[in-house]
Amino acid sequence: MRSTLVGMRLPARSMMALAGILLLSACATRAPAPPPAQSGPAAVPGGTYKVGDPYQINGVWYYPAVDYTYNQTGVASWYGPGFHTRATANGENYNENELTAAHQTLPMPSLVRVTNLENGRSIVVRINDRGPFVPGRIIDMSRRGAQLLGFEQQGTAKVRVQILADESRAIAAAAQSGRVQVASDGGPVPKASPRPSVQVEGEALPPQQERPAGRPAPVPTGVPGRTAEDGRFLPAPVVEQRPVSGPQRLWVQAGAFTIYDNANRLRAKLSRIGPTLISTAMVGNTEFFRVRVGPLPTVERADAVLAQVIADGSNAARVIVE
Repeated sequence: MRSTLVGMRLPARSMMALAGILLLSACATRAPAPPPAQSGPAAVPGGTYKVGDPYQINGVWYYPAVDYTYNQTGVASWYGPGFHTRATANGENYNENELTAAHQTLPMPSLVRVTNLENGRSIVVRINDRGPFVPGRIIDMSRRGAQLLGFEQQGTAKVRVQILADESRAIAAAAQSGRVQVASDGGPVPKASPRPSVQVEGEALPPQQERPAGRPAPVPTGVPGRTAEDGRFLPAPVVEQRPVSGPQRLWVQAGAFTIYDNANRLRAKLSRIGPTLISTAMVGNTEFFRVRVGPLPTVERADAVLAQVIADGSNAARVIVE
């Protein structure tokens, strides 16, 4: 499950959930019981654009950043009961029946495609919250998202999360400038007058062309959906069936190094925990040596190994599917 960090001006429910995080780490068969109700910050209609500063929870550092190349595998969980209607990390009212999700580092809002690697179901959701902060989870889906991906009952699923770069840039620019997002019929919903230009985390967008007052330019997006009256883009519940191949095995990746000797030292250190190997990967023109423990038979076993690896000092370790 998930929580958020009050010190980061995120919803107050984080502090409610932190005490139960370790107990919820398996999250295997059903959504955990909600935390006791407490008052939190008031929601902001439509939410706000937010990236945020680095933050730490249970000894693990998270580094929010604009990353339009994001494409990772891992284990998804879902949340809903106990959080429905509460403020999310970017100030929206959370709705467990909309296609949204919580992510540890991606900008809010962003659009990501989530594919269930166990059954091939794939949907697009909008990131509007921080989490999950349970070790071993890559994304926290809304209840509706978990239903469409087919893992509501089992609680977790092996997934791939890919950011939709152009669409995410568009809704980020809209959120920052007050422009609208595309409505279901293609027509814009009037909001505040657009600025002459928008800056998105160092990326200069082309100046907007002048349009009549009250007729801001629509934001291009190839994702089916509609725009709510408060300006939020709501992805449509469209499920695509995508091919998945390979064994989809679980691993704990403890670290990635550009120097082989550093990777080999960590491999030797972790070998007492379980079978540990070094795999290579090219990122651009750079070769990385990845230290992995596994393969692991179940999510529960991956959770247990991850806890051991983190306790051994590898705080950046994560569960991956490959």
